Amino acid sequence: MARRARPSLAATLALLSILAAACGGGAPARLGPPKATESDTPTPAASRPCRPAPLAGRAARVLLVGLPSVRGPSKLLDEVLALGVGGVLLTDGNVETIGQVKALVAAIRAAAPHSVVVAADEEPGRVRTFRELFGNDRSARRMAREDTAEEVERIGRATGWRLVGLGVDVDLAPVADVDSGPSDAIVGDRSFSGDPLDASKYSLAYARGLAAGGVTPVIKHFPGHGRTRGDSHAVLPRVTVSLATLRSTDLVPFTHAVDAGAPVVMLGHVAYDAIDPGVPASMSPRAYALLRDLGFSGVALTDSIGMGAVNLRWDFDVAAVKALAAGADGVLATDGRQARRMRDAIVDAVLAGRLDEARLDEAAARMTALAGDDPEAVACTPARLPDLGNDPGRSGVEGRTVRAEGGDDPWRSSSTTPSSPPTTARRRPPSPPRYSASDHLRPSGPSWPSAPPTG
Repeated sequence: MARRARPSLAATLALLSILAAACGGGAPARLGPPKATESDTPTPAASRPCRPAPLAGRAARVLLVGLPSVRGPSKLLDEVLALGVGGVLLTDGNVETIGQVKALVAAIRAAAPHSVVVAADEEPGRVRTFRELFGNDRSARRMAREDTAEEVERIGRATGWRLVGLGVDVDLAPVADVDSGPSDAIVGDRSFSGDPLDASKYSLAYARGLAAGGVTPVIKHFPGHGRTRGDSHAVLPRVTVSLATLRSTDLVPFTHAVDAGAPVVMLGHVAYDAIDPGVPASMSPRAYALLRDLGFSGVALTDSIGMGAVNLRWDFDVAAVKALAAGADGVLATDGRQARRMRDAIVDAVLAGRLDEARLDEAAARMTALAGDDPEAVACTPARLPDLGNDPGRSGVEGRTVRAEGGDDPWRSSSTTPSSPPTTARRRPPSPPRYSASDHLRPSGPSWPSAPPTG
């Protein structure tokens, strides 16, 4: 049988052109792969929309809460950490022994779903979380009278080492208030001085020492609590002087601390006629604006909202939302039993449009950065906190490390295998200067090491 002749390539192309024209296409059919469209082009990772953590998680991140009477594993501890709070505050009710505190911090960090702040309220003198462990201590006022600023910085550094040894990474100290009144007043001898420049010099020295020891300091109580004798634990104190007077006195230590790179500032529960009459600074948008106007870009933290100056007027849930709306980044409450109510109220406020979600994201980002996690991964918002290490020639806080097994315990010999739990702590400066026991009262009790680290 004769074979049928194959059409030539040229004939085939001509036939395809005729068919395309007959089907309504005036142009010859294009051979080869189709042209890529915008929808086919992969989107670079940097330009993809960010997906933040769930709203409830971001709301919980802004909370720093206490654990009343908790000294070990407990239902309250489990509930608070399951909420995803940003941090836990240890008070003297959480303290029995060194080993017990370390075990409690280990339990906190092991159960937390992310890095958390572990804070304490360890001032010089009478307000101290770990008095039973560290022994007695001189007041801030007495330190300023008897020591140089350099010596006070060494004391702060030794305190930082001790706190890091327990697993604490944030200290609600120093007091930067200006007060020369009675020693036993609400501020009193917790203040370094009644002179604004001396109060500034010594509070900043103590803060630098804490930072050099590995702990984040918290400058308090903005914009100054020293003028009033009213106790904000029970009432709302009032300050009546002009803003010009505040700027030349009470605000001086805070201005210098912000200029030096203070990472956290606490706002007090005092009302100022010149700022926002009748409204505690911790709840006042004008007070937060005044702090930001100083150039502060760190974490703005409230004093405990369970104190009478706030709690007699607003319940915990209402106060948490009000503080965030005013400009707070962290909301402190010593009663962790209120954490769920506060978290839920924040979520409801955002959903109802009473709290701007962008404001919550800003706050959550800063608190996340304070804990050592990635703020953009949580809130799709960058946050870089200032630190006291920016001053050339001065030792200060370095960036946080990732959580690591067996955190270094600075009170142990270097030849001893560290037994402290995993911690999220700041790296301590290498080879710190030798610390003399004569600079600070040595901790009491047979279970505490007899000397701090020397390098």
